[in-house]
Amino acid sequence: MQTLSDLLVESNIFANREMLSPHYVPKRLIGRQKEINQIERAIAPALKGERGRNVFIYGLTGVGKTSCVRYVVDEVKNIPNTRAKITYVNCRIYSSRYKVLNKIISEHLPTYAKRGYGAVDLYEKLTNWIEEDSKILVIVLDEIDVIKDLDDLVYTLTRINSDIRAGGVAMVGISNKVSFKDSLDPRSISSLYESEIVFSNYNANELFEILKDRVSKGFRQGAVDDEVLRFIAATSAKSGGDARLSLKTLSKAGELSDENNEPKVTLERTREAVKLSEGDIVYDVVATLPEHQRLVLYSIALLTQAGGSYKKLTDGPDTYLFSGEIYSRYKSIAENLHKDPKGERWYRKYLYELSMQGLILTFESGKGIRGHTKLIKLLYPAEKIRDCIEKDVFGYPETSQVPN
Repeated sequence: MQTLSDLLVESNIFANREMLSPHYVPKRLIGRQKEINQIERAIAPALKGERGRNVFIYGLTGVGKTSCVRYVVDEVKNIPNTRAKITYVNCRIYSSRYKVLNKIISEHLPTYAKRGYGAVDLYEKLTNWIEEDSKILVIVLDEIDVIKDLDDLVYTLTRINSDIRAGGVAMVGISNKVSFKDSLDPRSISSLYESEIVFSNYNANELFEILKDRVSKGFRQGAVDDEVLRFIAATSAKSGGDARLSLKTLSKAGELSDENNEPKVTLERTREAVKLSEGDIVYDVVATLPEHQRLVLYSIALLTQAGGSYKKLTDGPDTYLFSGEIYSRYKSIAENLHKDPKGERWYRKYLYELSMQGLILTFESGKGIRGHTKLIKLLYPAEKIRDCIEKDVFGYPETSQVPN
């Protein structure tokens, strides 16, 4: 067992752990130059004193959306003599219209902030500040779908452009939930985005190059071989091309090697790290799912553990579930929790979102199985998914009675 003194000894493996952090933005973003250029083109009018276009950016978790936007934000902040001002807002922290407005005011008018002003006062101060010298304010809303009163926020920010005679506001919205826009008022949708940028998943070669770049800065020379990096990259590519998963696995493999006083990262330690990291990532993803999406995923996990009707029909090694039996279980669980279950239209969207998140696989059955029906397969261990949801959503210990 390691002592505090052991932990203070210089690492044999790491040179700079910060380089492996998901929050670190490297000077060169591998495999994302096209997307960076698209974001730059969307913001460019603001740099010339024109009202920029609102843009909506989406893609799965860990595909570089936030890193690319923050890269462009840093570029804008380093441009001298521009009337464009830019504010990055983490909506998981600033999750309401008032909090977003207060964040903007705090960044650009700090002497005015935190005085107990209401939203109307903040709005008037913001519009006066923009109009006084024709500023263009670019507001980046990361995880925009988390904002509780998003319709109100969108209306407020777009209203600024109507209320001022000079200057303007442009929004950049970032989300990994494609269908979140469906819950918005149609007027909000039309004003929220005028163009879209879609981030595709990283492939194994791109992930390898990302890992190689981080290793050169974060590890001691010779501590990690290419064989290890290719293994991590291939594993992460199969799980949805998540760069965060790759970096977490690499970091965890280094930690395991350090704890065992090994001079370099081995494939054995890397395989251990893959299992540990996948559990962490699954928990992170499940924790961000909307309530009813979690209930659908929970239903899939319970049915997967029970075997499912299709497995009983085929006796195959894998468990595939009928879409209908999942929906029935979801409705039962929701009702037992005194929640109104969503209709089948929303249910189909939830399945699509869970598929996009890399949590499930969906495909149409062939002939002879109840006609044509959708089959679902859980891509992570059912027990792990079930435990995540029971602890995080229901607050049950692992041995508690669960709703059925």
